[in-house]
Amino acid sequence: MGLLTVVAVAAGAGGAVLSAPLVLGAVGFTSAGIAAGSYAASMMSAAAVANGGGVAAGSAVAVLQSAGMAGLGTAATAAVGSIGGAVGALVALI
Repeated sequence: MGLLTVVAVAAGAGGAVLSAPLVLGAVGFTSAGIAAGSYAASMMSAAAVANGGGVAAGSAVAVLQSAGMAGLGTAATAAVGSIGGAVGALVALI
């Protein structure tokens, strides 16, 4: 594995972990709750309609809101970093 690949993997992993909270906030999953009129609000509305009026625990909306309010846990940080590293490795191959 070359130096460029190592740098790309590290940049992808680090960038993904650092940008995850910013992206969550930008789409409306904030520490104060789901922002009105946001993409997150649309997701929540669709999930509530599909579930008869409530958002199911463990659903994508619930998990993303939890991450938006409390930040990423250890497992989520590892998953996001791994995916970012994989993307970095793919970019290095191009």
